[in-house]
Amino acid sequence: MKKWNICKTDAENIADLKAKSDLSELCCKVLSAQGYKNIEQAASVLNCHELSDPFLICDMRKAADFINQAIEENKKICVYGDYDCDGVMSTVILYSFLSEMGANVVWRIPERSEGYGLNKNAVHEMYADGVELIVTVDNGISAIQEARLIQELGMELIITDHHQPGEELPEALAIVDAHRMDNVSPFRLYCGAGIALLLVAAMNDGDLQMAMEQFGDLAAIATIGDIVPLTSENRFLVQRGMEYLENTERVGLIALREVSGLTNKPLNSSSIAFTITPRINAAGRLASPKLAVELLLEENPEKAKLIAQELQQINSNRQECGAEIVKEIEQQILEQPMLLHERVLVFAGKDWNAGIIGIVASKMQERFGKPCFMIAIQDGYGRGSARSFGSFHVFKALTACAELLEKFGGHPSAGGFSLKEENIPAFKKALAEYSKIHHPDMPFMEIQVAGLLQPDMITLQAVESLNQLEPFGEGNPEPIFLAEHVRVQEIQQTMKGLHTKMKIQLQGKSYSAMLFGKTPEQTGIIAGNNYHMLTSLNLNHYNGRTSVTLNIHEVRPVGLQQMKILNAMQVYDKYCREEELPKEYYQAMCPTRQELIIIYQEIAKKPITAEALFPAITDKNINYCKLLIALDIFAELKLIALNPVTNLAALLPVQKKVNLDDSQILSNLKKYCEN
Repeated sequence: MKKWNICKTDAENIADLKAKSDLSELCCKVLSAQGYKNIEQAASVLNCHELSDPFLICDMRKAADFINQAIEENKKICVYGDYDCDGVMSTVILYSFLSEMGANVVWRIPERSEGYGLNKNAVHEMYADGVELIVTVDNGISAIQEARLIQELGMELIITDHHQPGEELPEALAIVDAHRMDNVSPFRLYCGAGIALLLVAAMNDGDLQMAMEQFGDLAAIATIGDIVPLTSENRFLVQRGMEYLENTERVGLIALREVSGLTNKPLNSSSIAFTITPRINAAGRLASPKLAVELLLEENPEKAKLIAQELQQINSNRQECGAEIVKEIEQQILEQPMLLHERVLVFAGKDWNAGIIGIVASKMQERFGKPCFMIAIQDGYGRGSARSFGSFHVFKALTACAELLEKFGGHPSAGGFSLKEENIPAFKKALAEYSKIHHPDMPFMEIQVAGLLQPDMITLQAVESLNQLEPFGEGNPEPIFLAEHVRVQEIQQTMKGLHTKMKIQLQGKSYSAMLFGKTPEQTGIIAGNNYHMLTSLNLNHYNGRTSVTLNIHEVRPVGLQQMKILNAMQVYDKYCREEELPKEYYQAMCPTRQELIIIYQEIAKKPITAEALFPAITDKNINYCKLLIALDIFAELKLIALNPVTNLAALLPVQKKVNLDDSQILSNLKKYCEN
C-alpha cells in the first residue's frame, strides 16, 4: 500500500495563475498543486526558449578546438559511448557530425558484459586499431586508470559526460561535464546526448540552431529516456526535439516508430518513454547495443526496417525474460513468505539476465512498496541492480556492505554492484543490519496527487489543455487525480489478457477506464462496489476518433484510513521479523476468539484481500495489524489458503474440527501479552 499525498490547492492562487497566463483552469490547478505560488515561479521552471551558450560549460571550447584540429590533421578519432539509450544517441550524434565534417572517425560501444565506461581491454584494442584520439560520450568522468593507460600508450583523450565527478578527475585534453565544481554554465542537468549536441554546436562556432535541426530528435529521445529533470533547458530541448522528430527524415527512427505502433499517432514524452526508449535499450540488454547504433546510422529504408524488426523481437524477448524472472521471484515468495517482511527486498536467481534485472527491481519495488535489490547469478558470480525511493539511499547502503562486494556504484535511488555468489547470504544480512540501524521505520512509497477529479475535468478540451504542461517526466510529473466513491459498473479482461478494462461511474456520469498490467482477478475489483481511485487523464485515438480515457494507477476500497493502515503494516513487519515491540502492541494485535470468528465469517463470503476485507469488518476493536495476524492464524490451522504474493485469502474445506488454541501463533502472542 502506498501513501497518497493529496496536494493542496488555493482558489486565489489558481485564479491568479489563470489571469496572468493563457493556461487552462485545469493546468492552473495542477501548477497550484505542485506548489507554484505565482506565474513567474512556474515560468522560471517550465518556460525556456533557447539553450544557453555551450562555451559556458567548462572545457567546451578546448574540446571543440582539439577535435577540430584532429580533423584537420586527419587523426583517427574514436567516439566511445555507452550501451543505454542515452549512450547510443550520444554516439550517433557525435559520430554522424564528425563523419559529415570529413573526419577519420569510428565509433565503439562496450557490450554490457564489459561493464559501463572505458575499460583497459577496449583501450588496448583501440590502440591496436590505430586510434589517436578517444572522445567519450555519456561516460569517462570516473575513468582514472583508463585515462592514465591512454596517456601511456601515446593516445589522446577528451571526456564528455554528465555524471557526477569524483574528487579526482581523469587526465585528459578536456573534460566537458556540467557537474564539475568549476563549471559556470546556468544549467547543469543535461543528459549525455544533450552534452554531445552542445559539443556539435561548439565545433561549429556555437551554432545551436544547426545542432538542433540535425540532432534535436535524437537528443530529445535520450533526454526522456535517461530520466533527467524535464525542466528549463531540458524542456526546451525535448519540446523542440519532438517537433523535429515528428518530421524526421532519419529512416531508422521512421522504421522504429512503425514497429512500435506509433505511425500516424501523435508523439509525447510518455509514448517515447514506453515505446521508443525500451526498444533502444533492449539491444544493449539482451543482444548488442551496436544494433541500435546501426539502425540510427542506416540510410537504406529496407535495411532499417529489418533492423527495427529485429529490435522489436529483442524487446519482446526482453519482456518474456522479465516475466520469467518475476515468476521465479513469486515462487521464492510462496516458498519463503517472510522475504516480504524484510525492510529491503533481496532476490537472487541462477542464470537471470543481468541486463534486465534493473527493470524487474523497479517492478518489484512498485509492487511491494519496498526498496529492491536483484542479483543475477552466473558461474559463481553475482551481478546486482538496486532501486529505492524516499530516504533510503542505495549508494550509502552499498557502501556499508563494501567489504562483501567486488564493485559497486550508484545514486540515492539506484545502483549496481557485483559480488561472489558465496557472499550473497552475508550481503543480505549486512543489508538488513544497515537498514535496521539507519531506518528503524522504513519510508513509505508515496504518490503525489494533484487534487480531486471532477466531471468537468473529464472533457476533450480540458484533457487536451494539459498538453500545455508537456513534456511530462522527471521534475514535471504527469498529473494524477483522486476520483472518490467511484462505482464500478462493468469489468472485463482485454483481448491480450494482460490488462483490465472498466466502465465506471463518477458523480452520476459513466466513463471508460483502463488499469494496465493486471487482470481483473489480480485487481480484486468487484463490479457493483465503490472505490477510491488514482487516475491520470489520457486521450485515446482510434479509427479517426479521439476520446478521453481514465488511466487507473491505484484502487482502494472506500473506508480505509491510510496512515493507520501503513503504520500497522510496519508494526506487523517488525512482529514478523521477531523484533521486540512494546507490550501494549502485543495486546492490541492479539485477536480474541470472538474477533477471530467475525473475521472468519467475512472470509467465508468470498476470496478477498486483507485490504478489501478490512472495511467490511464493523468491529472497531479489530485493527489492521490484528487482522493480518488473524489471517496468519487461519492459514496456520489450514482454515484458509493465504497467498503472500497476491495477499488473497480463500476458505479451505474443513476436514475436521479445529481448535483455535492449537495455533502456535496465537499461543505465542498470549505469552507476549502476559510477559
